[in-house]
Amino acid sequence: MNWTLVFLSSLIMFSLGGVLALVVALFSKKLFVPENPLVVKVESLLPGANCGGCGEAGCHALAEKIVTGECPPTKCLAVKGEALKQIFECIGKSVEISEKKIARIACSGGNNVAVRYATYHGLHGCKAAQLATGGGKGCAWGCLGFGDCAEACPFNAININENGLPTVNPALCVGCGVCVSACPKHLISLHSVNDKLWVACNNRDKGADVIPVCAVGCLGCGICSKDAPAGLVEIKNNLPQIDYSRSNEMTKDIIQRCPTGAIGWFDDKGNFEKGEKAKVIDRKEPLPIGQSKV
Repeated sequence: MNWTLVFLSSLIMFSLGGVLALVVALFSKKLFVPENPLVVKVESLLPGANCGGCGEAGCHALAEKIVTGECPPTKCLAVKGEALKQIFECIGKSVEISEKKIARIACSGGNNVAVRYATYHGLHGCKAAQLATGGGKGCAWGCLGFGDCAEACPFNAININENGLPTVNPALCVGCGVCVSACPKHLISLHSVNDKLWVACNNRDKGADVIPVCAVGCLGCGICSKDAPAGLVEIKNNLPQIDYSRSNEMTKDIIQRCPTGAIGWFDDKGNFEKGEKAKVIDRKEPLPIGQSKV
């Protein structure tokens, strides 16, 4: 082996690499575009979760659009209080106060009150279960409880409780909407925290078909509609539809005679209250798999 040739070849390669590195360094310095310090400041005030709830690619992309005026600071639903105030100050505008929105889930049929005809085994997730077997739940409209929404939430605001149902922590939920698109059953929607009246059911079947599969399902009986101001609650597709533009007319009187507690009231801590006529269910353990009715 000619060691002189090997040495010269190595020297040439190292020299060429050094020259190329120098050229890259020179060009990168010459072509460098300095970051707008205002964008850096605004991005530092955003939550940094890159959840996409604002519709942008991430917090940096939103910060750029906030600085250029293409998006208002309130486009990020997660930024509140002092941070929001500072962002408005950065762009020289006055603070706009927006009403907080949180996720609401239109199902309360946990495994202690809703029938499951079969146990799903397979790829974990609500979407997978729905595609494979429908999830095995007696109510075709109900929550499957595999937690796609909880896994998708970038703020850890959703947990799956002991009955296999997602629960929302109003203190952590920022209303980004990521969970809305994660639910294959379309059970989640965003609502103002001031919208206290809520229907925790999405079953469109008639009452006679609901009773065997879920003890807390809506029967479509219309009692809540009769007890509400005219037009505030209307029964459509066997479910109460609430006109949330009239939230100032909502009272707990509307929920009191509901026999299953499907329509209820959220208190300030996010607890779902049922009316005095709602059937009391003490069962804590899951219903046996394959049980034909509640």
